[in-house]
Amino acid sequence: MYKVLIIETIVIMLYMTGWFVIAQARRRNDVADVAWGTGFIVTAVTALLLSESITQRGMLAMILVALWGVRLAVHIYMRNQGKPEDRRYRKWREEWGRHAVIRAFVQLFLFQGLLMIIISLPVTFIILFGQGPVGLLDILGLFIWVTGFFFETVGDYQLLKYKSDPASKGKIMTTGLWTYTRHPNYFGEVTLWWGIYIIALSVSQGWLTILGPLTITFLILKVSGIPLLEEKYKDNPEFQVYKRRTSAFFPLPTRKEA
Repeated sequence: MYKVLIIETIVIMLYMTGWFVIAQARRRNDVADVAWGTGFIVTAVTALLLSESITQRGMLAMILVALWGVRLAVHIYMRNQGKPEDRRYRKWREEWGRHAVIRAFVQLFLFQGLLMIIISLPVTFIILFGQGPVGLLDILGLFIWVTGFFFETVGDYQLLKYKSDPASKGKIMTTGLWTYTRHPNYFGEVTLWWGIYIIALSVSQGWLTILGPLTITFLILKVSGIPLLEEKYKDNPEFQVYKRRTSAFFPLPTRKEA
Protein backbone atom coordinates (compact mmCIF):
# COMPACT_ATOMS: atom_id res chain seq x y z
CA MET A 1 0.00 0.00 0.00
CA TYR A 2 2.75 2.45 0.98
CA LYS A 3 4.71 1.74 -2.18
CA VAL A 4 1.61 2.41 -4.30
CA LEU A 5 0.92 5.66 -2.45
CA ILE A 6 4.48 6.84 -3.04
CA ILE A 7 4.27 6.05 -6.75
CA GLU A 8 0.82 7.68 -6.97
CA THR A 9 2.23 10.79 -5.34
CA ILE A 10 5.15 10.99 -7.78
CA VAL A 11 2.83 10.48 -10.75
CA ILE A 12 0.31 13.07 -9.59
CA MET A 13 3.01 15.64 -8.84
CA LEU A 14 4.36 15.24 -12.36
CA TYR A 15 0.80 15.51 -13.67
CA MET A 16 0.16 18.73 -11.73
CA THR A 17 3.54 20.14 -12.76
CA GLY A 18 2.45 19.68 -16.36
CA TRP A 19 -0.73 21.61 -15.66
CA PHE A 20 1.31 24.33 -13.96
CA VAL A 21 3.33 24.74 -17.16
CA ILE A 22 0.05 25.05 -19.10
CA ALA A 23 -1.18 27.63 -16.58
CA GLN A 24 1.96 29.74 -17.03
CA ALA A 25 1.71 29.53 -20.81
CA ARG A 26 -1.92 30.63 -20.75
CA ARG A 27 -1.48 33.04 -17.81
CA ARG A 28 -4.51 31.64 -16.02
CA ASN A 29 -4.18 29.47 -12.94
CA ASP A 30 -7.82 28.43 -13.01
CA VAL A 31 -6.85 25.53 -15.29
CA ALA A 32 -6.15 23.85 -11.94
CA ASP A 33 -9.92 23.37 -11.65
CA VAL A 34 -9.94 21.35 -14.88
CA ALA A 35 -6.97 19.33 -13.65
CA TRP A 36 -8.82 18.49 -10.43
CA GLY A 37 -11.33 16.01 -11.84
CA THR A 38 -8.99 14.22 -14.24
CA GLY A 39 -6.29 14.04 -11.56
CA PHE A 40 -8.37 11.54 -9.62
CA ILE A 41 -8.60 9.40 -12.74
CA VAL A 42 -4.80 9.49 -13.05
CA THR A 43 -4.50 8.39 -9.42
CA ALA A 44 -7.00 5.55 -9.86
CA VAL A 45 -5.40 4.31 -13.08
CA THR A 46 -1.99 4.33 -11.38
CA ALA A 47 -3.34 2.16 -8.57
CA LEU A 48 -5.02 -0.14 -11.10
CA LEU A 49 -1.74 -0.61 -13.02
CA LEU A 50 0.09 -1.41 -9.78
CA SER A 51 -2.53 -3.82 -8.43
CA GLU A 52 -1.86 -7.57 -8.50
CA SER A 53 -5.30 -8.33 -9.91
CA ILE A 54 -8.33 -6.51 -11.29
CA THR A 55 -11.44 -7.16 -9.22
CA GLN A 56 -15.10 -6.35 -9.79
CA ARG A 57 -15.09 -3.97 -6.83
CA GLY A 58 -11.90 -2.31 -8.07
CA MET A 59 -13.34 -1.80 -11.54
CA LEU A 60 -16.52 -0.37 -10.03
CA ALA A 61 -14.48 2.22 -8.13
CA MET A 62 -12.46 3.00 -11.26
CA ILE A 63 -15.61 3.51 -13.34
CA LEU A 64 -17.24 5.75 -10.73
CA VAL A 65 -14.16 7.96 -10.46
CA ALA A 66 -13.82 8.13 -14.26
CA LEU A 67 -17.47 9.17 -14.72
CA TRP A 68 -17.21 11.85 -12.06
CA GLY A 69 -13.79 13.13 -13.14
CA VAL A 70 -14.53 13.40 -16.86
CA ARG A 71 -17.93 15.01 -16.25
CA LEU A 72 -16.47 17.60 -13.89
CA ALA A 73 -13.45 18.44 -16.06
CA VAL A 74 -15.58 18.89 -19.19
CA HIS A 75 -18.10 21.00 -17.29
CA ILE A 76 -15.45 23.35 -15.90
CA TYR A 77 -13.61 23.58 -19.22
CA MET A 78 -16.79 24.50 -21.11
CA ARG A 79 -17.85 26.92 -18.38
CA ASN A 80 -14.53 28.79 -18.56
CA GLN A 81 -14.39 29.00 -22.36
CA GLY A 82 -14.26 32.59 -23.58
CA LYS A 83 -14.17 34.02 -20.05
CA PRO A 84 -11.34 35.70 -18.14
CA GLU A 85 -9.50 33.92 -15.35
CA ASP A 86 -11.67 33.06 -12.36
CA ARG A 87 -11.83 35.97 -9.90
CA ARG A 88 -10.44 33.85 -7.03
CA TYR A 89 -7.28 33.08 -8.95
CA ARG A 90 -6.91 36.67 -10.14
CA LYS A 91 -7.20 37.86 -6.55
CA TRP A 92 -4.53 35.43 -5.34
CA ARG A 93 -2.21 36.41 -8.19
CA GLU A 94 -2.52 40.06 -7.14
CA GLU A 95 -2.08 39.34 -3.44
CA TRP A 96 1.01 37.17 -3.98
CA GLY A 97 2.77 39.81 -6.07
CA ARG A 98 6.31 38.87 -7.08
CA HIS A 99 5.93 35.46 -5.42
CA ALA A 100 2.86 34.62 -7.52
CA VAL A 101 4.54 32.00 -9.71
CA ILE A 102 6.18 29.92 -6.97
CA ARG A 103 3.16 30.20 -4.69
CA ALA A 104 0.83 29.11 -7.48
CA PHE A 105 3.07 26.10 -8.16
CA VAL A 106 3.19 25.03 -4.50
CA GLN A 107 -0.20 26.10 -3.16
CA LEU A 108 -2.46 25.63 -6.16
CA PHE A 109 -0.91 22.77 -8.07
CA LEU A 110 1.31 20.63 -5.82
CA PHE A 111 -0.95 21.03 -2.80
CA GLN A 112 -4.03 20.09 -4.83
CA GLY A 113 -2.11 17.05 -6.03
CA LEU A 114 -1.52 16.03 -2.42
CA LEU A 115 -5.22 16.49 -1.67
CA MET A 116 -6.05 14.19 -4.59
CA ILE A 117 -3.94 11.43 -3.05
CA ILE A 118 -5.63 11.84 0.35
CA ILE A 119 -9.20 12.04 -0.96
CA SER A 120 -8.52 9.07 -3.25
CA LEU A 121 -7.51 6.79 -0.36
CA PRO A 122 -10.78 4.77 -0.44
CA VAL A 123 -10.45 4.32 -4.22
CA THR A 124 -6.83 3.18 -3.96
CA PHE A 125 -7.72 0.79 -1.15
CA ILE A 126 -10.65 -0.71 -3.07
CA ILE A 127 -8.55 -1.22 -6.21
CA LEU A 128 -5.69 -2.87 -4.30
CA PHE A 129 -7.65 -5.00 -1.82
CA GLY A 130 -11.18 -5.24 -3.23
CA GLN A 131 -11.31 -9.02 -3.60
CA GLY A 132 -14.50 -10.88 -2.79
CA PRO A 133 -18.06 -10.80 -4.09
CA VAL A 134 -20.07 -7.60 -4.33
CA GLY A 135 -22.34 -7.25 -1.30
CA LEU A 136 -24.88 -5.00 0.41
CA LEU A 137 -22.34 -2.34 1.39
CA ASP A 138 -21.27 -2.06 -2.25
CA ILE A 139 -24.88 -1.62 -3.34
CA LEU A 140 -25.51 0.93 -0.60
CA GLY A 141 -22.34 2.82 -1.50
CA LEU A 142 -23.29 2.82 -5.17
CA PHE A 143 -26.76 4.17 -4.33
CA ILE A 144 -25.22 6.99 -2.26
CA TRP A 145 -22.73 7.74 -5.06
CA VAL A 146 -25.53 7.91 -7.66
CA THR A 147 -27.47 10.29 -5.39
CA GLY A 148 -24.43 12.54 -5.07
CA PHE A 149 -23.66 12.38 -8.78
CA PHE A 150 -27.27 13.35 -9.54
CA PHE A 151 -27.15 16.40 -7.27
CA GLU A 152 -23.79 17.57 -8.60
CA THR A 153 -24.58 17.02 -12.26
CA VAL A 154 -28.14 18.37 -12.24
CA GLY A 155 -27.18 21.26 -9.96
CA ASP A 156 -24.35 22.30 -12.29
CA TYR A 157 -26.62 21.99 -15.35
CA GLN A 158 -29.41 24.05 -13.79
CA LEU A 159 -26.99 26.80 -12.76
CA LEU A 160 -25.31 26.86 -16.17
CA LYS A 161 -28.67 27.11 -17.92
CA TYR A 162 -29.82 29.85 -15.53
CA LYS A 163 -26.68 31.93 -16.05
CA SER A 164 -26.94 31.59 -19.84
CA ASP A 165 -30.23 33.50 -19.76
CA PRO A 166 -29.54 37.28 -20.07
CA ALA A 167 -32.58 37.95 -17.87
CA SER A 168 -30.82 36.21 -14.97
CA LYS A 169 -27.79 38.50 -14.95
CA GLY A 170 -27.07 39.74 -11.43
CA LYS A 171 -29.77 37.54 -9.90
CA ILE A 172 -29.52 34.58 -7.53
CA MET A 173 -30.38 31.05 -8.61
CA THR A 174 -33.22 29.85 -6.34
CA THR A 175 -35.08 27.27 -8.42
CA GLY A 176 -34.70 23.56 -9.16
CA LEU A 177 -32.41 21.76 -6.72
CA TRP A 178 -31.29 25.22 -5.57
CA THR A 179 -34.68 25.56 -3.87
CA TYR A 180 -33.65 23.01 -1.24
CA THR A 181 -29.94 23.71 -0.79
CA ARG A 182 -27.78 26.71 -1.65
CA HIS A 183 -25.11 24.36 -2.97
CA PRO A 184 -26.58 21.18 -4.52
CA ASN A 185 -23.40 20.62 -6.53
CA TYR A 186 -21.22 20.75 -3.40
CA PHE A 187 -23.65 18.50 -1.53
CA GLY A 188 -23.45 16.08 -4.43
CA GLU A 189 -19.66 16.04 -4.53
CA VAL A 190 -19.32 15.33 -0.82
CA THR A 191 -22.06 12.70 -0.95
CA LEU A 192 -20.55 10.72 -3.81
CA TRP A 193 -17.17 10.52 -2.06
CA TRP A 194 -18.91 9.15 1.04
CA GLY A 195 -20.58 6.62 -1.27
CA ILE A 196 -17.17 5.41 -2.42
CA TYR A 197 -16.07 5.21 1.22
CA ILE A 198 -19.09 2.98 1.99
CA ILE A 199 -17.90 0.66 -0.78
CA ALA A 200 -14.44 0.66 0.83
CA LEU A 201 -16.05 -0.61 4.05
CA SER A 202 -16.67 -3.89 2.18
CA VAL A 203 -12.91 -4.40 2.22
CA SER A 204 -11.02 -5.56 5.31
CA GLN A 205 -9.77 -2.48 7.23
CA GLY A 206 -11.33 -0.21 4.62
CA TRP A 207 -12.62 2.00 7.42
CA LEU A 208 -9.06 3.32 7.80
CA THR A 209 -9.51 5.35 4.59
CA ILE A 210 -12.05 7.66 6.25
CA LEU A 211 -9.51 10.51 5.97
CA GLY A 212 -10.50 10.72 2.28
CA PRO A 213 -14.19 11.69 2.64
CA LEU A 214 -13.45 13.71 5.78
CA THR A 215 -10.95 15.81 3.82
CA ILE A 216 -13.30 16.64 0.94
CA THR A 217 -16.11 17.37 3.42
CA PHE A 218 -13.90 19.78 5.38
CA LEU A 219 -12.68 21.51 2.22
CA ILE A 220 -16.20 22.02 0.87
CA LEU A 221 -17.82 23.10 4.13
CA LYS A 222 -15.03 25.11 5.74
CA VAL A 223 -12.34 26.13 3.24
CA SER A 224 -12.53 26.45 -0.54
CA GLY A 225 -16.16 25.55 -1.17
CA ILE A 226 -19.11 27.19 0.52
CA PRO A 227 -17.27 29.88 2.56
CA LEU A 228 -15.23 31.16 -0.39
CA LEU A 229 -18.23 31.31 -2.72
CA GLU A 230 -20.63 32.90 -0.25
CA GLU A 231 -18.08 35.57 0.64
CA LYS A 232 -18.76 36.96 -2.84
CA TYR A 233 -22.42 37.56 -1.96
CA LYS A 234 -22.08 38.84 1.61
CA ASP A 235 -23.33 42.32 0.61
CA ASN A 236 -26.07 41.08 -1.73
CA PRO A 237 -29.55 41.66 -0.16
CA GLU A 238 -31.21 39.10 -2.44
CA PHE A 239 -28.71 36.45 -1.41
CA GLN A 240 -29.17 37.23 2.28
CA VAL A 241 -32.91 36.57 1.95
CA TYR A 242 -32.15 33.35 0.06
CA LYS A 243 -29.61 32.40 2.74
CA ARG A 244 -32.15 32.78 5.56
CA ARG A 245 -34.69 30.61 3.77
CA THR A 246 -32.50 27.89 2.26
CA SER A 247 -30.27 25.21 3.77
CA ALA A 248 -26.57 25.77 3.13
CA PHE A 249 -25.76 22.14 2.39
CA PHE A 250 -28.25 19.35 3.11
CA PRO A 251 -31.39 19.51 0.91
CA LEU A 252 -34.27 20.64 3.13
CA PRO A 253 -37.67 22.28 2.62
CA THR A 254 -37.53 26.06 2.27
CA ARG A 255 -37.93 27.89 5.58
CA LYS A 256 -40.66 30.53 5.86
CA GLU A 257 -39.70 34.05 6.79
CA ALA A 258 -40.67 35.00 10.34
